[in-house]
Order: sequence, then C-alpha cells, then structure tokens
Amino acid sequence: MDLNQITIPVLNMDRSIEFYQKLGLKLIVSSTTQYARFQCIDGNSTFSLHKVEKLPGGDGVWVYFEHSDLDNKVRELQARGIVFDQLPKDEPWLWREARLRDPDNNQIILYYAGKNRVNPPWRIKE
Repeated sequence: MDLNQITIPVLNMDRSIEFYQKLGLKLIVSSTTQYARFQCIDGNSTFSLHKVEKLPGGDGVWVYFEHSDLDNKVRELQARGIVFDQLPKDEPWLWREARLRDPDNNQIILYYAGKNRVNPPWRIKE
C-alpha cells in the first residue's frame, strides 16, 4: 500500500484553500464549497479539505509536511505572512520541526527528518 491522501475537516473552504495555497500546495480539485484537493510539492501524495458544520473535539488533526530546506522554507512562509507557533527546532526524535496552526486550529508541522523519518536508530528490527 501507499498513502494517497489525507482529508481534514474545515469550516470555511475559501479561507482554508487560501491558507494551504500560501503554504505552497497546488490546488488540483475544487468542488463548489464542499471539497478541495491539493497536490503536494514533492512526491505523489495529495491533501484534501472537506467542509463540515462542526469541527471534531480534542486537539484537532496533526499534519506533517517534510521539506529538505526547512529553515529557508519557514523564512519564505513568514515573508508571506504565515505565523508560526514554533520556529525550526531540533527535536529529541531526530527531526527538525516548525509548528503552526491552520485556520481551523489543526496542527501543521513542517519538518525535515532525512533518513530518520523511516529509519531512526530505535527502528524495530525485522
């Protein structure tokens, strides 16, 4: 299997489309005000939005987007007006992460992990 897409709930489709385009995702499907799908900058995955009347409770959805030049990407996004909750920081799990929230309070993590994304030192041996 391969992951095709992740779909997250949003309250305001126009506002969310604008936000994710500002992040650099390419809008490839827009179905009135109910659904939108984006192509990720690298790779083959897609990311979509589905309009809901009420967001789920709890901490919301956490979405990770990897970028090999994280620090420069964050500076570029800041210049576009994107506000970060956490600037790039080396984490104990060997990923460098920056964090922000989308308009519906979903956690967006921009990160770079390199080989540690799927092969951390503590990976289960086969």
